Amino acid sequence: MEENSNKTIGSGEREVEMTFLDHLEELRWRIIYALIGIVVGAAACGVFIDFLIDIVLLGPAKKVGADLQNLKPFGQVFLYFQVAIVGGFILSVPNVFYQLWRFISPALRKHEKKYILSIVVFSSFCFLIGIGFAYFVMLPLTLNFAAHFGTTTIKNQFSIEEYMSIIFSVMLGAGLIFELPMISFFLSKLGILTPVFMRKYRRHAIIIIMVLAAVLSPGTDPVSQLVLAVPLVLLYELSIIISKYSVKKT
Repeated sequence: MEENSNKTIGSGEREVEMTFLDHLEELRWRIIYALIGIVVGAAACGVFIDFLIDIVLLGPAKKVGADLQNLKPFGQVFLYFQVAIVGGFILSVPNVFYQLWRFISPALRKHEKKYILSIVVFSSFCFLIGIGFAYFVMLPLTLNFAAHFGTTTIKNQFSIEEYMSIIFSVMLGAGLIFELPMISFFLSKLGILTPVFMRKYRRHAIIIIMVLAAVLSPGTDPVSQLVLAVPLVLLYELSIIISKYSVKKT
């Protein structure tokens, strides 16, 4: 029994520990399952690719009257593949989070593993809310500023590559930022983060948030930076509440 004592944690509350090679094998399969989900999602997006490009992604540019140009011979070919892959990732986000949490699950106690499905749903919800916020709030303000800024003598025309780069970076970045409450929940469960710590350094966090808003915002104008900073501050406050709830439950 003594030989096997180092293989269990918490008097049977956790599963038998995996070796380093077991972890690598588990990680490999989780990545494969996540990639399969992305490929399936990309195939689904391929069916509606014209709608996604003409209506969804080019819609914000059309609303502000921005002129887009393709400057590469096969630019639109690569654009279609890029949209399909990114769209496939967004569609498969629940599966990606599920595979991530399944990989982490051996480190969780038995009574904690039953919450994996709820965690996956909440994580996916936060990510999609972030994407929606970027698409409906951040991008219109940013593109409107970029399209109409400056003298009328100079016509503002944008490269489709630069335009799509802004679209994808803002949407995916906002999706990841909106995972802050979920990260707070997980770190609090592990005992790494506490609500007392977050309240103590609230002012420092706000300064960091303002810096992040200035760096991550696609526009250099104060409006777009403020639009990103406000929800970040609200997410931080929400994370404090979630951390307090999580610590109580440990």
